[in-house]
Amino acid sequence: SSQAPGLHPNPRTMRVCCSLLALAGAQQNPPVWPGSVQVFGPGDTGIADAVNAAYATNGGKKDHGQFATKNFAFLFKPGFYTDDIPVGFYTQVLGLGMSPNDVEFAGPKGVYCEEGSTDYHVGALDTFWRGAEGFRSTSNYTWFGETSGMLWAVSQAAPLRRVHVDNDLLLFQYEKGDAAGYASGGFMADAQVDGSVLSGSQQQWMTRNSQIFSFPNGVLNMVFVGVEGAPAGSCGQHANAIPSVTVDEAPVIAEKPFITIDTEGLYYLNIPVVRRSARGVDTETPQQVGFEQVFVAREGDTAAEINVQLAKGMHVVISPGTYVFEETLKVTVANTVILGLGLPILVAGNGDSIIQVGDVDGVRVAGMIFEAGPVASRTLIQWGTGLYAGSPLNPGVMSDIYGRVGGPGRYPNVLTTKMVTVASGHVVGDNLWLWRADHTAAGVTTPVDNRCQHGLEVTGDDVTMYGLAVEHTLQDLTLWTGERGRTFFYQSELPYGVDQQQWGDAGYVGYRVGPIVQSHEAWGVGVYHYFRDHSVTAQSGIACPDHLVPYFHSPLTVFLNGNGVVKHVINQLGNASGVGAAGSTHYCPSASKIPQEQCNVGDVVSCSGTFWGTACRGNQCCPDSSTCPSASADFAGCPKPKAVDCTAGATGIFVV
Repeated sequence: SSQAPGLHPNPRTMRVCCSLLALAGAQQNPPVWPGSVQVFGPGDTGIADAVNAAYATNGGKKDHGQFATKNFAFLFKPGFYTDDIPVGFYTQVLGLGMSPNDVEFAGPKGVYCEEGSTDYHVGALDTFWRGAEGFRSTSNYTWFGETSGMLWAVSQAAPLRRVHVDNDLLLFQYEKGDAAGYASGGFMADAQVDGSVLSGSQQQWMTRNSQIFSFPNGVLNMVFVGVEGAPAGSCGQHANAIPSVTVDEAPVIAEKPFITIDTEGLYYLNIPVVRRSARGVDTETPQQVGFEQVFVAREGDTAAEINVQLAKGMHVVISPGTYVFEETLKVTVANTVILGLGLPILVAGNGDSIIQVGDVDGVRVAGMIFEAGPVASRTLIQWGTGLYAGSPLNPGVMSDIYGRVGGPGRYPNVLTTKMVTVASGHVVGDNLWLWRADHTAAGVTTPVDNRCQHGLEVTGDDVTMYGLAVEHTLQDLTLWTGERGRTFFYQSELPYGVDQQQWGDAGYVGYRVGPIVQSHEAWGVGVYHYFRDHSVTAQSGIACPDHLVPYFHSPLTVFLNGNGVVKHVINQLGNASGVGAAGSTHYCPSASKIPQEQCNVGDVVSCSGTFWGTACRGNQCCPDSSTCPSASADFAGCPKPKAVDCTAGATGIFVV
């Protein structure tokens, strides 16, 4: 008999799952989903009514639903769909096939997201908190002029993952005349686009481990990591080149966990493998876990109830909704997955952190909004105690993690010192937006509202971030003191309402690497400023030890509007942006390093090959898992040996 596309039973996994039914505490498979999760199959007649009702609540013009109180997840079984699926706030569209090609949307518009405002000055600037994953789009609707394809006009916290787009992908939208709506995205990963990716008015965009036909335009900072078909990198805008940073491979990455269904109607949690030196989409077979081992949390469940399941070694899927936690979620079992559906909102109810990941390897946390509450927290997410080096072979991974301090007006005022603290080593972040609200349901904010000092603090070593955005915190937005950190794409906005004493005189910056850090590297770090209420002069957008400046690739500052000036891009280097200066400025040094023919064991040197320019020191591993060229001869702690041994007199390694 014929089999629906993408419904592939796995006898081995099914046997394992069936045997688990005999275990005490095994969960139900298929799960009983709450009403906020709707599952559709090909031919179902209620699809349009369901998605349009959600969009009427959480979508439409004037950014309707931006601080709505309902969340939605629409799950589609493998098959062919002709419905158009608009995606509004707090809404997620997910295909349930193993391959994106298993779920096909062929309606005129298919799965799409329009910008939230018809005023082009606003456009998609507030089109946040939504997502689409795991499907193929053959839609080719003509949206404006002669421009057609799949529309995804968004800003932060609105990723596309595991999609196959047959035609063009539009990341912006025209409303009328010759004015495209402003947009401040964005993130795409594990995607195949057979046509062109048209970014139009997008200020910046991060594309990771994808395959595209072309990406012909860009405004300020387009970053490509492990992307087949990416344009050549160009520091700043030049003739026939867009301002972009292109890195051939992602040094270490694991894609976001996802859910599938088989021909028997059983559900599985799929945990993608860790890839190194990764290029293109992920074609490797994930680990598959039956839902007998997955606790489905529903709105109203407490942190204490979820912790009972975590302590048993259960994975957790958190259903759409808002959860005000009176204690911390504690992850103490290695390789645990906590996956949100429909962007569930987790609120710190009593001043504790929302989640603490212990000193264990391989934890995955994905797809949630972490929100500050009315009692001051030290941090919303605490990853590690600071006593654990982590594992290069089994890193922890955060995917689609959104911090929020203010916004909905749930409480008169909310506060936290930090949003995310990474204290363990070997942790990967993949699409984080950490936002101190510049506006709320009640209007604009000032520095006394929704107080938060830092968006991200990294004290652990060997931490890697892809697609990191931090906005409006009141001190250094990102503070990094761990060694061998790496950031691929950074977008930040300094706080709007501060004055000279609160910001410029205090010496705060958008991205700071600690003064004794020996090794750090970053690609496409952008610091934007709009000093709304006061004229502020800031010395620099980025601060780091002087010897690390060459390891910042195409950094930039951007004057958005308002008053004041940022005098330099990084330390005392780079031109000013602001009133009376440039609108945006990249720091593009032309000087090259002087090669030294040999090194001593323990010298700070450069890795070789693809990761030339990435610093390492002594008995450490390079991003491609090879041993640092200045490691001792008896060191065997890396998966690969030295590609070059400068301690033996080999040439071509640059001592920092």
